[in-house]
Amino acid sequence: MDEETEDPEAPAAPALCANCGTSADGGTPPATWLCSVENGRRRYFCEACARTHIRAVEGRLDSDLW
Repeated sequence: MDEETEDPEAPAAPALCANCGTSADGGTPPATWLCSVENGRRRYFCEACARTHIRAVEGRLDSDLW
């Protein structure tokens, strides 16, 4: 299969906002963060960036176009 899967044995990388670089406390993104799958990769966006770009998010535009 061509699907990428996450290795359960690999240490979790800290969650960073793909737009502004803010890091999540504790390494996992809080429920208020946005998760987007673009080109087969998960990208996380902090609450502030998600709110700023909510119209683009609802329009399902890739974050590269924001």
